[in-house]
Amino acid sequence: MSKSAGFIPLSICVLTVSDSRTPEDDGSGDYLAGALQQAGHSLAARALLPDDRYRLRALVSQWIAEPDIDGVLVTGGTGFTGRDSTPEALLPLLDKRMPGFGELFRAISFEEIGTSSLQSRAFAGLANGTFVFCLPGSTSACRTAWERIVRDQLDARTRPCNLATLRPRLKERP
Repeated sequence: MSKSAGFIPLSICVLTVSDSRTPEDDGSGDYLAGALQQAGHSLAARALLPDDRYRLRALVSQWIAEPDIDGVLVTGGTGFTGRDSTPEALLPLLDKRMPGFGELFRAISFEEIGTSSLQSRAFAGLANGTFVFCLPGSTSACRTAWERIVRDQLDARTRPCNLATLRPRLKERP
C-alpha cells in the first residue's frame, strides 16, 4: 500500500468488555488507547464495562449518537463463553456490516494462533456514520487487528483506499 495525501485525525472511543479486568489492569484498552493516539488520533472517551449486552448497547449507542465521534474500538466479549455478548449487543446497532474485517482478521490470526482463530467472533461495521470495530479481549489480538488492519484503514494516506476518507460521505442518503 502506498501512502499519500494528508493525515486526518479522527476522534475514537475505546471500550473494554470484561467481567474480570479493572482500569488498573486493562492491558488491551491501554494498548488501543495508546496506539490510536500514537497514530495521531484523539481518544474521545474510554470505558470498561462487564459483559452485559444492554449496558454495552446503551454506551455504544450514546457514543455513535455523538456527531464528533468517528469510531469506536471495542475489546472483549467476542468469544464463545456464556458471558461473551459483544456481537449480540452491538450487531443490532450496525447500519452496515463490514464482513471483510472479520474474515481478514481471522485469516491473519490463523498465521499467529492456528485453528484457535475460528473461535473469534470479531466483527466491524458502520453505525450512524461511525466505524465500530469489535476485537477479542487479548492484547495480542488487539495488536494484530490494529497494526495489520485498523491503523491503515483509519489513515487517510493509505492507498488505494481507506475508511478515513469516506467519513464525509457516510451519512449520504440514496
